[in-house]
Amino acid sequence: MSHPLHYRHGELCLDDTRLADLVHAHGTPTYVYSGRYLQERYQAFAHALGPNTLLCYAVKANSNLHLLGLLARLGAGFDIVSGGELERVLRAGGDPRRIVFSGVGKSRAEIRRALEVGIFCLNVESAAELERVSAIAQELGVQAPVALRVNPDVDPGTHPYIATGLQESKFGIPIAEAETLYAQSWPHVQFIGIAAHIGSQLLDLAPIGEAARRLRSLYERLQAHGLPLRHLDLGGGVGIRYHNETPPTPADYAATLEEALASLPAQRVVELGRALVGNAGVLLTRVEYRKSNGSKEFCVVDAAMNDLLRPSLYGAWHDILPLQEPRAAGTPMDVVGPVCESGDFFARNRLLQAEAGDLLAILGAGAYGFAMSSQYNSRPRAAEVLVLGQENRLIRRRETLADLWAAEEDL
Repeated sequence: MSHPLHYRHGELCLDDTRLADLVHAHGTPTYVYSGRYLQERYQAFAHALGPNTLLCYAVKANSNLHLLGLLARLGAGFDIVSGGELERVLRAGGDPRRIVFSGVGKSRAEIRRALEVGIFCLNVESAAELERVSAIAQELGVQAPVALRVNPDVDPGTHPYIATGLQESKFGIPIAEAETLYAQSWPHVQFIGIAAHIGSQLLDLAPIGEAARRLRSLYERLQAHGLPLRHLDLGGGVGIRYHNETPPTPADYAATLEEALASLPAQRVVELGRALVGNAGVLLTRVEYRKSNGSKEFCVVDAAMNDLLRPSLYGAWHDILPLQEPRAAGTPMDVVGPVCESGDFFARNRLLQAEAGDLLAILGAGAYGFAMSSQYNSRPRAAEVLVLGQENRLIRRRETLADLWAAEEDL
């Protein structure tokens, strides 16, 4: 799988489409996604993991209906964390029997709806939630399909905000407590699996392998006590290249799971988001000003932290390329947005050639870009465009100013 971005005759292209043409058609800021790259990434992981693995797309990474529909047509499952994500998947044509519902704070309405549509599994994260699920299942006259999400207490070696498998995390149930819950009688609950997820943007597969081995050990103990579980949900979190990382390949990931679980007679479930869509997307932005504060150079663009929060929230690195191929190394500058916060930046001391009116592409923006965007500073959210080879289409229109206050004026 080659990266979808490349220069052709001095013009930055995504697949076979010139990005400057998309700016001309749709303006800036605009998110652009390569449908071909997303399909190739999904198919590479699905092939490596094999037919005994349900590959679920983590909807929180990017929940555009058109991308969800593309993945549904490929046969993907879906990992959701809210009732809104459930409805998005259903509207996009996703099969409810291939949906797992994770998250620590599911409401009564969310649980009821999930059971009504017949999702594959609820990943339950506390004893209190299990009691709620059981009660709602009794009201509906059904058995709720449940996997307890255990906390394997494995350090994933990632940013603390996206580490979810440590003992102090809000996620999951300690393994000893989970064993007690599995052993109890829950007439309206059918335990069908065990789940875990240790974190995101994982570049070292060793923690994933260790977590899988701990799940395997728990599975074997429960099987020995007569609990007929069907699957292990191993989470996701496989990282991608943002700067100079060397992320694991689909084959590497599959081999790690195979080494930990090879002879286990259980279906496997994995939940990948960033690994599929992260490098499929870019955020296009226009330079408004070049500014100098003494020894410091700034490139002020029309995108902002409300459009792409990751640099402000995590200090994340995103490569930035001009749409016109540069002929020199450039000048060290901070790339910043117009939002009234000192934390509104995309890059610090980045070597760039950029002047007012120039167009830039912020890379690695397909995951947790638009999905985390907001209307802070009363800024309408960006447009989204899907590219498939030489064809492209608008998949979310740019918000208007009227959209910002429509829900208020209705009152």
